[in-house]
Amino acid sequence: MIHPSIVRKQRKLLILFLILLIFTIVLSIGLGYSSVSYNRIFPTILGQGTFKETFVLFEIRLPRIIITVLAGIALALSGSILQSITRNDLADPGIIGINAGSGVGIAIFFLYFPVEAGTFIYILPIVAFAGAILTAFLIYAFSYRKKAGLQPVRLVLVGIGFSMALSGLMTLLIASSEREKVDFIAKWLAGSVWGTDWVFVWAVLPWLLILIPYTYYKANHLNVLQFNDPVSIGIGLSIEKERLKLLITSAALAASAVSITGGIAFIGLMAPHLAKTLVGPRNQLFLPIAMLIGGWLLLVADTIGRNVAEPEGVSAGILVSVIGAPYFLYLLIKKA
Repeated sequence: MIHPSIVRKQRKLLILFLILLIFTIVLSIGLGYSSVSYNRIFPTILGQGTFKETFVLFEIRLPRIIITVLAGIALALSGSILQSITRNDLADPGIIGINAGSGVGIAIFFLYFPVEAGTFIYILPIVAFAGAILTAFLIYAFSYRKKAGLQPVRLVLVGIGFSMALSGLMTLLIASSEREKVDFIAKWLAGSVWGTDWVFVWAVLPWLLILIPYTYYKANHLNVLQFNDPVSIGIGLSIEKERLKLLITSAALAASAVSITGGIAFIGLMAPHLAKTLVGPRNQLFLPIAMLIGGWLLLVADTIGRNVAEPEGVSAGILVSVIGAPYFLYLLIKKA
């Protein structure tokens, strides 16, 4: 049973981060090369704006903001699952190579499999998922030992190795490709939010509508998997079966995000860790907070990035890495 004081604290934090997210959304709408004045946002939403205000708000700003928030939520949830099943706070889909696997899948598909523009957007998350799940299985296989089970530290090290190898493969693919196609892949690698139309929202939303409830359904299993293997087995949990299901879920969440935002790392590391610091490691408590933090962090990074160097801006992935890399080193030193 969860203590009532912890539940009250969680609710207060949820309200706080929700307000912070809404404030950042409003701030993001009013900033940038194409923006809507703050005093015109609500009249425009109510249908009282000019054609320019309506176009900027509904066709430029809101789709990008919603995509960014959804991607941040997906990455945070993916990282939360990975940290629970590996019992390692350093696990993140970007750090251990799952995002890189998605990237290689997308690059191969984009470069060598021509497809109609109308279906490309919806196929992209599936291709990213195929690359992510293959990479996740390989990392899991190389990290697993028959007598000792899954080695959490080994998983991170193997994942970093896979990430470097896949980055090398990506460089090879880029070097042998046409210039116009390389520009898209380079933009993806930098973690630029390139999917900024409503169609991208509809492409990624079904993944989250299915996988978020499924993760909550598995919250108690995630709690048990945070204990050592003998305890989990003693409770009656089929640990390898559950790990496999949840690993697929984590890979699907990461793939759905990076297929439209590019190779963004560290959101899945920072958001769960900050949430657990605030309310503890119980999944029912920290998962909703982690998702709000993830969506907020990525939105802040994208808002700053597109305003510091107009008109092209700086990729959100680069700004997240500037914060996330030192945070990763801090956690690594702390756990050593």
